[in-house]
Amino acid sequence: MTSAGAGNAAASVDLPAGFACHVGNIGIKDDTDDVMVLAADRVSAAAGVFTKSLFSGASVRRSQANIADGRVQAVVVVSKNSNVATGEQGERDAANLAHRVAELVGCEPDQVLVGSTGLIGVPYPEGKVDTYFDRLIAGPGPALDSNDAVAAATAIMTTDTHPKTASAPAGAATVVGIAKGSGMIEPDMATMISVITTDAEIAPDRLDAMLRRVCDVTFNALSVDTDTSTSDMVVMLANGAAGPVDETELEAALGAVSLDLTRQLAFDGEGAETLIVVTANGARDEAQAKRVAKVIVNSPLVKTAVHGRDPNWGRVAMAIGKCSDETDIDPDRVRIRFGDQEVYPTPATPEALAELEAYLASEEVLISVDLGVRSDGAAGSFTVYGCDLTDQYVRINADYTT
Repeated sequence: MTSAGAGNAAASVDLPAGFACHVGNIGIKDDTDDVMVLAADRVSAAAGVFTKSLFSGASVRRSQANIADGRVQAVVVVSKNSNVATGEQGERDAANLAHRVAELVGCEPDQVLVGSTGLIGVPYPEGKVDTYFDRLIAGPGPALDSNDAVAAATAIMTTDTHPKTASAPAGAATVVGIAKGSGMIEPDMATMISVITTDAEIAPDRLDAMLRRVCDVTFNALSVDTDTSTSDMVVMLANGAAGPVDETELEAALGAVSLDLTRQLAFDGEGAETLIVVTANGARDEAQAKRVAKVIVNSPLVKTAVHGRDPNWGRVAMAIGKCSDETDIDPDRVRIRFGDQEVYPTPATPEALAELEAYLASEEVLISVDLGVRSDGAAGSFTVYGCDLTDQYVRINADYTT
């Protein structure tokens, strides 16, 4: 398993065989890279999950239409502008972007997926996309001249502090993913933008089912701030260059890459200093466990307690208590732990609180809750990922447009 993220940003990660990319600056907002084109050397099996936001952007809708037949050759992502709430102009811009990338790659426009992320409600700068692609297509040498996944991940960043990539072997094949996202993350079908590639051969319907299973326990188990983005998408391309592989191995590799990216996204939440991992078990079923775990990780009071290293474990109890519709949860049967330390119903002695305060200084805080609803092998369990809430989060978002 290889990743380039928190603590490992300098690591090199190559795209799988048969994939290449281009990164550059269109001039959407500033002089940093703001476009990434990633293409396979052939039309590939593809799958994707997308935001359910009522305000989903033109790029999301274009991608949903183009991926419907499960066959795609390229993905383009523009950063620093979401192309959301931009009316008919936004629809034309998304279609044009797919058309220009198709010219560059040598495929059909409906074989291009389009992602766009950044400021809402502002059209692309007039003429800049066409000027850029005119120059790129006419230029000497191949435009898709890199297999550097870290460069691709860097080009799609907005408020991220570092690029996020991960790689894992799957038999003779490799799975490589890139992701961006730091705020406006509370997934509903998907979260932020992630592009995952593999040289494994797999049918589109099998790939789609696999991606959805993995997303449910990774990207859809992530929350930074409870806000679902208008631009979320997780897409995967499989070009088949390495031939067929064992699908169990492929799903395990996809799961490892997706979980690695999910943890990187949570740890890089806007202003975040601590990764929070919450596991609820002993539930009636997995759905109940997920609801309770999400309530805990999304609680501003839990988040601020972790940030302030305040041993106020009562905030976790408070969060569980908000699940008033879960009438089979009996507080007398609930157990709460931070790391290896049980804090409830164990008495809160000064020594215990001091131990908890020391633990909260960790870069990663694990909170586990046994709901005590079921204790048999059918008891539900679910793990979610989030981060603390800092004053820097407020500053980043208070100043986002200006």
